[in-house]
Amino acid sequence: MKKSTIFAALAASLVATTTFISSAFAWEPTPGKPYDGQKVKVLAVKSSQFEAHEARLEAFEKATGIDVEVDYVPFPNMKEALTAEMISGGSEYDVVSVMDQWVSSLENLLEPIDEGIAAQGTDLSDFPKAHLRHGMIDGKLHGLPVRGHVQLLFYRKDLLEKAGAKVPQTWDEVIAASKAVQEATDASGIALPYGKLNGQNLMVWINLLWGNGGDLFDADGKPIFNSEAGVKATQAYIDMLQKEKIAPAGSAVFVEQDAVNSFKQGNSAMLPLWWWVRSQLTDPKQSKVTAEQLGFTSLPSVGAAAKTTFTNTWIFGVTEGSDAKSAAVEYLGWLTDPKLERDVLLDPNLNEVVAVHFSNLRDPEVNARWGGMHQAAADALATAPGLGFGPNWPRIAEIMETAISSLASGEMTDTKAALDKAAEEIASIR
Repeated sequence: MKKSTIFAALAASLVATTTFISSAFAWEPTPGKPYDGQKVKVLAVKSSQFEAHEARLEAFEKATGIDVEVDYVPFPNMKEALTAEMISGGSEYDVVSVMDQWVSSLENLLEPIDEGIAAQGTDLSDFPKAHLRHGMIDGKLHGLPVRGHVQLLFYRKDLLEKAGAKVPQTWDEVIAASKAVQEATDASGIALPYGKLNGQNLMVWINLLWGNGGDLFDADGKPIFNSEAGVKATQAYIDMLQKEKIAPAGSAVFVEQDAVNSFKQGNSAMLPLWWWVRSQLTDPKQSKVTAEQLGFTSLPSVGAAAKTTFTNTWIFGVTEGSDAKSAAVEYLGWLTDPKLERDVLLDPNLNEVVAVHFSNLRDPEVNARWGGMHQAAADALATAPGLGFGPNWPRIAEIMETAISSLASGEMTDTKAALDKAAEEIASIR
């Protein structure tokens, strides 16, 4: 599966595929152990997934002669640790994990890895575009996805059945199913976050924006979410609370955890949220929902538009200051091998759901273990564009979430005016 040129590899990576990839790249060590005796130091955010990788390092170290040392940092301290590493010239660590929203501000920390990854034959088309785009800086590959989250629509099978409602595949069907549930039970139709906290009220809204044919910015970085498509998407999101009245009372100030709690307590029949929340939703210590009652599907589409999902992605890249760049790329090849990911997904002693390869998202055994959850994610990721995060994203997100919150609370009643105001503020800082 060697690519003839790096350009062919990168071009293939940018095409979202909808076909099952049956022979994804499998890492093989470089013959002759050219990096025998070298050491690769890794700085990673603390994660049970990454710890599962570390537990499997012995085979890699034996095959390559490379000694790998992993240091973990809790998420609240990770950005600070990466910034310190960048300021120091990236001399302490050879490989680092970076969250998508931080990539643009930390680009000076990362070394281009196009040639090394292409030489290994890595099949970049096995990565969803929404994840892979975060490893691209100015058209060059600086990192590969290892951890990625998607949104799913969780629902109560029993409540939908009692209401005679089918599992929604479009947002119009969500509204119809919600109203049916509310007529047949005491539960609200769907729990949604409208309050302000770290941009949480933007994540479903952005999917509606994409589904209506809109986007946040044009090719020149100009805000365009106040377009006709943006107004339509925003009004649809607010209407689920104010006009259709299918969200729980008090939702105008709901943040993500409030929506989760409403679902867990049996007060809402549906919940659009990250796939990792599944275990929490059926945990008997904190939820009234049983595993038998819980269903899930990909996020609904807007009419016949393609399905989408907001994503969260962690890439791993090589630091500019590394003294062991080639050995670090060798490690990245092993770390991003879909077979390693699959081994973790199917380990009966683990409860890891994360997959960033189409070959694993569509794998029959993976889906048998996880009840089809990964196929649902693949359905959305096949056409999800993903979101680019510039260095001003935190301020931009704050402005946009304030607009959504003000409309939900009734502080502002003119959707177009609220979006125009937000667009004007954002234009002044970009």
